[in-house]
Amino acid sequence: MKRLFLPAAFLCCLIASLATRTFGLTLEAALQTTIEKNPEIQRAKCGLEQAVGQRLIFRAVGLPDAVIGIVAGVQGGHRAGEKSIQAFGFGYGNFLQPLFNAAVPASFRRGDVELLIAQQRLNVEVAQQLHAARIAFYSALYNRSLRSLREEQRSRLEENVVSQKARYEAGLVDRGAFTGVEVETRNQDPRVESAQRAYGDAILKLAEEMGSDLDAGATLPNPGGELVFAPIDVDLDAGTTAALERRADLKLARLVVRAANEDQRIIEAGYYPAINATISGELLPVSGTRRTTENSDRRTDDIASSEIRAGGAYTWHVIDNGKVYGAVMKQREAREINKVELRKLEADVPRELSRIQNNLKAIATKQSALKEATAAAEQNATIVQQNLASGVASQFEFRQVESTLLETKSALVTLAYQQKVALAEWDRALGRYFQFSDDSAQNVH
Repeated sequence: MKRLFLPAAFLCCLIASLATRTFGLTLEAALQTTIEKNPEIQRAKCGLEQAVGQRLIFRAVGLPDAVIGIVAGVQGGHRAGEKSIQAFGFGYGNFLQPLFNAAVPASFRRGDVELLIAQQRLNVEVAQQLHAARIAFYSALYNRSLRSLREEQRSRLEENVVSQKARYEAGLVDRGAFTGVEVETRNQDPRVESAQRAYGDAILKLAEEMGSDLDAGATLPNPGGELVFAPIDVDLDAGTTAALERRADLKLARLVVRAANEDQRIIEAGYYPAINATISGELLPVSGTRRTTENSDRRTDDIASSEIRAGGAYTWHVIDNGKVYGAVMKQREAREINKVELRKLEADVPRELSRIQNNLKAIATKQSALKEATAAAEQNATIVQQNLASGVASQFEFRQVESTLLETKSALVTLAYQQKVALAEWDRALGRYFQFSDDSAQNVH
Protein backbone atom coordinates (compact mmCIF):
# COMPACT_ATOMS: atom_id res chain seq x y z
CA MET A 1 0.00 0.00 0.00
CA LYS A 2 1.41 3.37 -0.99
CA ARG A 3 1.87 5.81 1.85
CA LEU A 4 1.70 9.55 1.55
CA PHE A 5 4.77 11.60 2.39
CA LEU A 6 3.22 13.54 5.23
CA PRO A 7 5.95 14.78 7.57
CA ALA A 8 4.00 14.11 10.74
CA ALA A 9 4.06 10.38 9.97
CA PHE A 10 7.63 9.90 8.80
CA LEU A 11 9.76 12.38 10.72
CA CYS A 12 12.30 10.08 12.28
CA CYS A 13 13.81 12.21 14.97
CA LEU A 14 10.71 13.52 16.68
CA ILE A 15 10.08 10.69 19.12
CA ALA A 16 11.22 12.27 22.37
CA SER A 17 8.84 14.23 24.57
CA LEU A 18 9.27 17.96 24.93
CA ALA A 19 11.88 18.88 27.52
CA THR A 20 11.37 21.88 29.74
CA ARG A 21 13.65 24.85 29.32
CA THR A 22 14.64 24.65 32.97
CA PHE A 23 16.72 21.54 32.29
CA GLY A 24 17.82 22.54 28.82
CA LEU A 25 16.25 22.09 25.44
CA THR A 26 17.12 18.83 23.69
CA LEU A 27 17.68 18.56 19.96
CA GLU A 28 14.65 16.28 19.59
CA ALA A 29 12.44 18.79 21.40
CA ALA A 30 13.76 21.64 19.25
CA LEU A 31 12.93 19.71 16.07
CA GLN A 32 9.51 18.79 17.42
CA THR A 33 8.70 22.43 18.11
CA THR A 34 10.03 23.41 14.69
CA ILE A 35 7.74 20.95 12.92
CA GLU A 36 4.77 22.30 14.86
CA LYS A 37 5.33 26.05 14.86
CA ASN A 38 7.75 27.03 12.10
CA PRO A 39 5.96 29.62 9.90
CA GLU A 40 7.50 28.39 6.64
CA ILE A 41 6.31 24.85 7.35
CA GLN A 42 2.85 26.15 8.20
CA ARG A 43 2.79 28.06 4.91
CA ALA A 44 3.77 24.92 3.01
CA LYS A 45 0.96 23.01 4.73
CA CYS A 46 -1.49 25.59 3.43
CA GLY A 47 -0.20 24.80 -0.05
CA LEU A 48 -1.70 21.31 0.33
CA GLU A 49 -5.18 22.79 0.52
CA GLN A 50 -4.48 24.86 -2.58
CA ALA A 51 -3.33 21.73 -4.40
CA VAL A 52 -6.58 19.95 -3.49
CA GLY A 53 -8.54 22.77 -5.10
CA GLN A 54 -6.29 22.67 -8.16
CA ARG A 55 -6.88 18.94 -8.51
CA LEU A 56 -10.64 19.56 -8.55
CA ILE A 57 -10.10 22.04 -11.38
CA PHE A 58 -8.20 19.44 -13.41
CA ARG A 59 -10.87 16.81 -12.74
CA ALA A 60 -13.67 19.14 -13.78
CA VAL A 61 -12.80 18.51 -17.44
CA GLY A 62 -14.31 15.03 -17.34
CA LEU A 63 -17.18 15.68 -14.93
CA PRO A 64 -20.73 16.59 -16.02
CA ASP A 65 -21.77 20.22 -16.30
CA ALA A 66 -25.35 21.22 -15.47
CA VAL A 67 -27.06 24.60 -15.53
CA ILE A 68 -30.55 25.43 -14.24
CA GLY A 69 -32.08 28.88 -14.57
CA ILE A 70 -35.36 30.69 -14.00
CA VAL A 71 -36.50 33.87 -15.70
CA ALA A 72 -39.42 35.82 -14.22
CA GLY A 73 -40.92 39.27 -14.61
CA VAL A 74 -43.97 41.42 -15.21
CA GLN A 75 -45.25 42.56 -18.61
CA GLY A 76 -47.66 45.35 -19.33
CA GLY A 77 -49.61 46.79 -22.25
CA HIS A 78 -53.02 46.61 -23.87
CA ARG A 79 -54.01 43.48 -25.73
CA ALA A 80 -57.43 42.14 -26.64
CA GLY A 81 -58.57 39.47 -24.27
CA GLU A 82 -55.54 39.87 -22.01
CA LYS A 83 -54.92 41.72 -18.79
CA SER A 84 -52.92 44.93 -19.08
CA ILE A 85 -50.40 43.83 -16.44
CA GLN A 86 -49.53 40.21 -15.79
CA ALA A 87 -46.60 38.15 -14.51
CA PHE A 88 -44.64 35.72 -16.61
CA GLY A 89 -41.90 33.20 -16.02
CA PHE A 90 -40.17 30.16 -17.47
CA GLY A 91 -37.37 27.80 -16.58
CA TYR A 92 -34.55 26.27 -18.56
CA GLY A 93 -31.81 23.73 -18.02
CA ASN A 94 -28.75 22.29 -19.76
CA PHE A 95 -26.72 19.18 -19.02
CA LEU A 96 -23.43 18.22 -20.69
CA GLN A 97 -21.41 15.06 -20.16
CA PRO A 98 -18.12 14.48 -22.05
CA LEU A 99 -18.17 11.08 -23.74
CA PHE A 100 -14.83 11.30 -25.49
CA ASN A 101 -12.14 13.88 -24.75
CA ALA A 102 -8.46 13.06 -25.12
CA ALA A 103 -7.59 15.57 -22.40
CA VAL A 104 -9.63 13.86 -19.66
CA PRO A 105 -7.23 10.99 -18.68
CA ALA A 106 -4.17 13.26 -18.73
CA SER A 107 -6.04 15.94 -16.80
CA PHE A 108 -7.06 13.46 -14.09
CA ARG A 109 -3.45 12.28 -13.76
CA ARG A 110 -2.24 15.88 -13.71
CA GLY A 111 -4.55 16.64 -10.79
CA ASP A 112 -3.14 13.72 -8.82
CA VAL A 113 0.42 14.82 -9.60
CA GLU A 114 -0.41 18.34 -8.45
CA LEU A 115 -1.31 17.03 -5.00
CA LEU A 116 1.84 14.91 -4.85
CA ILE A 117 3.93 17.94 -5.83
CA ALA A 118 2.42 19.94 -2.97
CA GLN A 119 3.17 17.12 -0.54
CA GLN A 120 6.79 16.89 -1.67
CA ARG A 121 7.16 20.66 -1.49
CA LEU A 122 6.02 20.43 2.09
CA ASN A 123 8.57 17.67 2.72
CA VAL A 124 11.35 19.75 1.15
CA GLU A 125 10.42 22.76 3.28
CA VAL A 126 10.25 20.64 6.44
CA ALA A 127 13.69 19.14 5.74
CA GLN A 128 15.21 22.57 5.11
CA GLN A 129 13.75 24.13 8.25
CA LEU A 130 14.65 21.17 10.45
CA HIS A 131 18.19 21.21 9.08
CA ALA A 132 18.47 24.94 9.79
CA ALA A 133 17.17 24.43 13.33
CA ARG A 134 19.64 21.59 13.89
CA ILE A 135 22.58 23.71 12.69
CA ALA A 136 21.45 26.59 14.92
CA PHE A 137 21.26 24.19 17.87
CA TYR A 138 24.81 22.97 17.25
CA SER A 139 26.04 26.56 16.77
CA ALA A 140 24.61 27.55 20.12
CA LEU A 141 26.35 24.67 21.87
CA TYR A 142 29.61 25.42 20.06
CA ASN A 143 29.73 29.12 20.90
CA ARG A 144 28.70 28.44 24.47
CA SER A 145 31.60 26.00 24.80
CA LEU A 146 34.01 28.56 23.32
CA ARG A 147 32.75 31.16 25.75
CA SER A 148 33.21 28.75 28.64
CA LEU A 149 36.79 27.94 27.58
CA ARG A 150 37.71 31.59 27.19
CA GLU A 151 36.14 32.51 30.51
CA GLU A 152 38.08 29.68 32.14
CA GLN A 153 41.34 30.96 30.71
CA ARG A 154 40.49 34.50 31.75
CA SER A 155 39.85 33.28 35.30
CA ARG A 156 43.24 31.58 35.39
CA LEU A 157 44.89 34.74 34.09
CA GLU A 158 43.07 36.80 36.71
CA GLU A 159 44.39 34.47 39.40
CA ASN A 160 47.84 35.11 37.99
CA VAL A 161 47.17 38.87 38.12
CA VAL A 162 46.37 38.57 41.83
CA SER A 163 49.53 36.55 42.39
CA GLN A 164 51.72 38.96 40.43
CA LYS A 165 50.20 41.92 42.20
CA ALA A 166 51.19 40.41 45.53
CA ARG A 167 54.70 39.75 44.22
CA TYR A 168 54.90 43.32 42.87
CA GLU A 169 53.84 44.77 46.20
CA ALA A 170 56.43 42.59 47.89
CA GLY A 171 59.08 43.93 45.50
CA LEU A 172 59.78 40.58 43.87
CA VAL A 173 58.84 41.73 40.32
CA ASP A 174 58.88 45.11 38.61
CA ARG A 175 55.84 47.08 37.55
CA GLY A 176 56.31 46.18 33.88
CA ALA A 177 55.79 42.47 34.57
CA PHE A 178 52.64 43.16 36.57
CA THR A 179 51.24 45.48 33.88
CA GLY A 180 51.94 42.94 31.13
CA VAL A 181 49.99 40.25 33.00
CA GLU A 182 47.04 42.59 33.52
CA VAL A 183 46.99 43.66 29.85
CA GLU A 184 47.07 40.02 28.73
CA THR A 185 44.10 39.28 30.97
CA ARG A 186 42.07 42.19 29.61
CA ASN A 187 42.84 41.08 26.06
CA GLN A 188 40.63 38.07 26.71
CA ASP A 189 37.54 40.24 27.24
CA PRO A 190 36.82 40.85 23.52
CA ARG A 191 37.17 37.15 22.78
CA VAL A 192 34.69 36.24 25.50
CA GLU A 193 32.26 38.91 24.29
CA SER A 194 32.64 37.70 20.71
CA ALA A 195 31.70 34.16 21.71
CA GLN A 196 28.78 35.53 23.71
CA ARG A 197 27.47 37.50 20.72
CA ALA A 198 27.79 34.46 18.46
CA TYR A 199 25.90 32.41 21.04
CA GLY A 200 23.14 35.01 21.14
CA ASP A 201 22.87 35.01 17.34
CA ALA A 202 22.59 31.21 17.29
CA ILE A 203 19.90 31.28 20.00
CA LEU A 204 17.94 33.88 18.03
CA LYS A 205 18.19 31.80 14.86
CA LEU A 206 17.03 28.72 16.75
CA ALA A 207 14.09 30.63 18.21
CA GLU A 208 13.09 31.83 14.73
CA GLU A 209 13.20 28.30 13.33
CA MET A 210 11.16 27.03 16.26
CA GLY A 211 8.55 29.74 15.71
CA SER A 212 9.06 31.10 19.22
CA ASP A 213 7.71 34.40 20.44
CA LEU A 214 10.38 37.08 19.88
CA ASP A 215 8.59 39.98 21.53
CA ALA A 216 10.20 41.95 24.34
CA GLY A 217 10.49 39.81 27.43
CA ALA A 218 10.10 36.54 25.53
CA THR A 219 11.91 33.49 26.90
CA LEU A 220 14.51 32.25 24.45
CA PRO A 221 15.42 28.55 24.15
CA ASN A 222 18.23 27.20 26.28
CA PRO A 223 19.92 24.28 24.47
CA GLY A 224 21.14 21.53 26.74
CA GLY A 225 24.07 19.16 26.37
CA GLU A 226 27.59 19.43 25.03
CA LEU A 227 29.26 18.78 21.71
CA VAL A 228 31.10 15.47 21.94
CA PHE A 229 33.19 13.98 19.16
CA ALA A 230 32.20 10.40 18.37
CA PRO A 231 33.98 8.25 15.77
CA ILE A 232 31.61 7.27 12.99
CA ASP A 233 31.94 5.56 9.63
CA VAL A 234 29.61 6.23 6.70
CA ASP A 235 28.91 4.02 3.68
CA LEU A 236 29.09 6.01 0.46
CA ASP A 237 27.57 3.38 -1.85
CA ALA A 238 24.65 2.57 0.43
CA GLY A 239 24.14 6.26 1.13
CA THR A 240 24.00 7.13 -2.56
CA THR A 241 21.39 4.45 -3.22
CA ALA A 242 19.29 5.57 -0.27
CA ALA A 243 19.56 9.25 -1.21
CA LEU A 244 18.41 8.67 -4.79
CA GLU A 245 15.40 6.79 -3.47
CA ARG A 246 14.51 8.84 -0.39
CA ARG A 247 15.31 12.53 -0.92
CA ALA A 248 12.26 14.74 -1.16
CA ASP A 249 13.83 17.24 -3.57
CA LEU A 250 14.59 14.44 -6.05
CA LYS A 251 11.05 13.13 -5.74
CA LEU A 252 9.78 16.65 -6.32
CA ALA A 253 11.94 17.02 -9.44
CA ARG A 254 10.62 13.72 -10.81
CA LEU A 255 7.04 14.83 -10.16
CA VAL A 256 7.68 18.11 -11.97
CA VAL A 257 8.81 16.10 -15.00
CA ARG A 258 5.64 14.00 -14.79
CA ALA A 259 3.53 17.13 -14.51
CA ALA A 260 5.17 18.64 -17.59
CA ASN A 261 4.52 15.42 -19.49
CA GLU A 262 0.84 15.43 -18.55
CA ASP A 263 0.56 19.12 -19.47
CA GLN A 264 1.90 18.27 -22.90
CA ARG A 265 -0.67 15.50 -23.33
CA ILE A 266 -3.46 17.88 -22.31
CA ILE A 267 -2.34 20.32 -24.99
CA GLU A 268 -2.03 17.53 -27.56
CA ALA A 269 -5.69 16.67 -26.95
CA GLY A 270 -6.46 19.61 -29.25
CA TYR A 271 -5.51 17.35 -32.18
CA TYR A 272 -8.44 15.00 -31.52
CA PRO A 273 -12.22 15.40 -31.68
CA ALA A 274 -14.47 15.80 -28.67
CA ILE A 275 -17.86 14.13 -28.22
CA ASN A 276 -20.34 15.32 -25.60
CA ALA A 277 -23.81 14.10 -24.60
CA THR A 278 -26.20 17.02 -24.14
CA ILE A 279 -29.67 17.40 -22.68
CA SER A 280 -31.51 20.72 -22.62
CA GLY A 281 -35.04 21.73 -21.82
CA GLU A 282 -37.44 24.61 -21.29
CA LEU A 283 -40.47 24.82 -19.06
CA LEU A 284 -43.26 27.33 -19.80
CA PRO A 285 -45.95 27.35 -17.09
CA VAL A 286 -49.12 27.69 -19.33
CA SER A 287 -52.21 25.56 -19.48
CA GLY A 288 -52.15 22.82 -22.06
CA THR A 289 -49.22 21.59 -24.01
CA ARG A 290 -49.74 23.74 -27.03
CA ARG A 291 -51.71 26.81 -28.02
CA THR A 292 -52.39 28.31 -31.44
CA THR A 293 -52.72 31.93 -32.33
CA GLU A 294 -56.19 32.99 -33.40
CA ASN A 295 -57.12 33.09 -37.08
CA SER A 296 -54.01 31.14 -38.09
CA ASP A 297 -53.84 27.78 -39.77
CA ARG A 298 -50.03 27.72 -40.10
CA ARG A 299 -48.09 25.08 -38.19
CA THR A 300 -45.32 27.52 -37.46
CA ASP A 301 -47.66 29.65 -35.35
CA ASP A 302 -48.01 26.87 -32.79
CA ILE A 303 -46.23 27.65 -29.48
CA ALA A 304 -44.96 24.73 -27.44
CA SER A 305 -45.24 25.30 -23.69
CA SER A 306 -42.42 22.92 -22.67
CA GLU A 307 -39.80 20.84 -24.42
CA ILE A 308 -36.79 18.62 -23.73
CA ARG A 309 -34.01 18.03 -26.23
CA ALA A 310 -31.37 15.30 -25.95
CA GLY A 311 -28.52 14.36 -28.25
CA GLY A 312 -24.81 14.50 -28.84
CA ALA A 313 -22.37 17.19 -29.91
CA TYR A 314 -19.29 16.43 -31.98
CA THR A 315 -16.49 18.95 -32.48
CA TRP A 316 -13.10 18.62 -34.15
CA HIS A 317 -10.77 21.54 -34.57
CA VAL A 318 -9.18 20.52 -37.86
CA ILE A 319 -7.24 23.68 -38.77
CA ASP A 320 -5.78 25.95 -36.08
CA ASN A 321 -2.86 27.53 -37.98
CA GLY A 322 -0.26 25.96 -35.66
CA LYS A 323 -1.79 27.09 -32.36
CA VAL A 324 -1.85 23.59 -30.83
CA TYR A 325 1.44 22.53 -32.43
CA GLY A 326 3.23 25.63 -31.15
CA ALA A 327 1.91 25.12 -27.63
CA VAL A 328 3.01 21.49 -27.75
CA MET A 329 6.52 22.44 -28.83
CA LYS A 330 6.77 25.01 -26.05
CA GLN A 331 5.63 22.54 -23.43
CA ARG A 332 7.97 19.85 -24.78
CA GLU A 333 10.92 22.17 -24.28
CA ALA A 334 9.82 22.88 -20.71
CA ARG A 335 9.62 19.14 -20.05
CA GLU A 336 13.12 18.58 -21.44
CA ILE A 337 14.51 21.37 -19.26
CA ASN A 338 12.97 19.72 -16.21
CA LYS A 339 14.55 16.41 -17.21
CA VAL A 340 17.97 18.04 -17.50
CA GLU A 341 17.59 19.58 -14.04
CA LEU A 342 16.58 16.21 -12.62
CA ARG A 343 19.60 14.46 -14.12
CA LYS A 344 21.82 17.21 -12.75
CA LEU A 345 20.41 16.78 -9.24
CA GLU A 346 20.85 13.02 -9.40
CA ALA A 347 24.42 13.37 -10.66
CA ASP A 348 25.26 15.76 -7.81
CA VAL A 349 24.22 13.25 -5.13
CA PRO A 350 27.30 10.95 -5.18
CA ARG A 351 29.66 13.93 -5.47
CA GLU A 352 28.04 15.65 -2.50
CA LEU A 353 28.10 12.52 -0.36
CA SER A 354 31.72 11.85 -1.31
CA ARG A 355 32.67 15.38 -0.27
CA ILE A 356 30.96 14.97 3.11
CA GLN A 357 32.61 11.57 3.63
CA ASN A 358 36.06 12.99 2.93
CA ASN A 359 35.32 15.88 5.27
CA LEU A 360 34.37 13.48 8.06
CA LYS A 361 37.58 11.50 7.55
CA ALA A 362 39.71 14.66 7.65
CA ILE A 363 37.98 15.81 10.84
CA ALA A 364 38.59 12.43 12.48
CA THR A 365 42.30 12.56 11.57
CA LYS A 366 42.71 16.06 12.99
CA GLN A 367 40.82 15.14 16.14
CA SER A 368 43.09 12.16 16.82
CA ALA A 369 46.19 14.35 16.56
CA LEU A 370 44.73 17.23 18.58
CA LYS A 371 43.58 14.96 21.38
CA GLU A 372 47.18 13.98 22.13
CA ALA A 373 48.36 17.59 21.75
CA THR A 374 45.71 18.80 24.21
CA ALA A 375 46.76 16.28 26.83
CA ALA A 376 50.37 17.40 26.46
CA ALA A 377 49.36 21.07 26.60
CA GLU A 378 47.37 20.56 29.82
CA GLN A 379 50.31 18.80 31.44
CA ASN A 380 52.73 21.49 30.30
CA ALA A 381 50.40 24.27 31.56
CA THR A 382 50.21 22.66 35.00
CA ILE A 383 53.99 22.41 35.23
CA VAL A 384 54.59 25.99 34.08
CA GLN A 385 51.98 27.32 36.51
CA GLN A 386 53.72 25.55 39.38
CA ASN A 387 57.10 26.85 38.25
CA LEU A 388 55.67 30.36 37.95
CA ALA A 389 54.48 30.25 41.54
CA SER A 390 57.96 29.27 42.66
CA GLY A 391 59.58 31.91 40.44
CA VAL A 392 61.29 29.45 38.09
CA ALA A 393 59.15 30.11 34.99
CA SER A 394 58.63 33.52 33.40
CA GLN A 395 55.39 35.32 32.62
CA PHE A 396 56.10 34.90 28.93
CA GLU A 397 56.25 31.12 29.28
CA PHE A 398 53.04 31.11 31.28
CA ARG A 399 51.14 33.20 28.73
CA GLN A 400 52.51 31.06 25.90
CA VAL A 401 51.38 27.75 27.39
CA GLU A 402 48.01 29.22 28.34
CA SER A 403 47.50 30.44 24.79
CA THR A 404 48.52 27.04 23.41
CA LEU A 405 46.17 25.23 25.79
CA LEU A 406 43.25 27.49 24.83
CA GLU A 407 43.90 27.03 21.13
CA THR A 408 44.08 23.24 21.35
CA LYS A 409 40.93 23.00 23.48
CA SER A 410 39.11 25.39 21.16
CA ALA A 411 40.27 23.36 18.18
CA LEU A 412 38.87 20.18 19.76
CA VAL A 413 35.50 21.87 20.29
CA THR A 414 35.61 23.21 16.75
CA LEU A 415 36.25 19.74 15.35
CA ALA A 416 33.35 18.33 17.38
CA TYR A 417 31.14 21.08 15.98
CA GLN A 418 32.36 20.49 12.44
CA GLN A 419 31.65 16.79 12.78
CA LYS A 420 28.08 17.46 13.97
CA VAL A 421 27.51 19.87 11.09
CA ALA A 422 28.95 17.36 8.61
CA LEU A 423 26.70 14.63 9.99
CA ALA A 424 23.73 16.97 9.69
CA GLU A 425 24.70 17.59 6.07
CA TRP A 426 25.02 13.84 5.56
CA ASP A 427 21.53 13.26 6.98
CA ARG A 428 20.13 16.05 4.82
CA ALA A 429 21.84 14.68 1.70
CA LEU A 430 20.41 11.21 2.45
CA GLY A 431 16.92 12.52 3.25
CA ARG A 432 17.11 11.10 6.75
CA TYR A 433 14.80 13.72 8.16
CA PHE A 434 12.06 11.41 6.85
CA GLN A 435 11.97 7.67 7.37
CA PHE A 436 9.62 4.88 6.28
CA SER A 437 10.37 2.64 9.20
CA ASP A 438 9.97 2.87 12.96
CA ASP A 439 13.73 2.50 13.46
CA SER A 440 14.95 5.96 14.43
CA ALA A 441 18.26 4.93 15.97
CA GLN A 442 20.36 6.16 13.03
CA ASN A 443 18.24 9.10 11.97
CA VAL A 444 19.93 11.83 13.99
CA HIS A 445 23.53 11.52 15.15
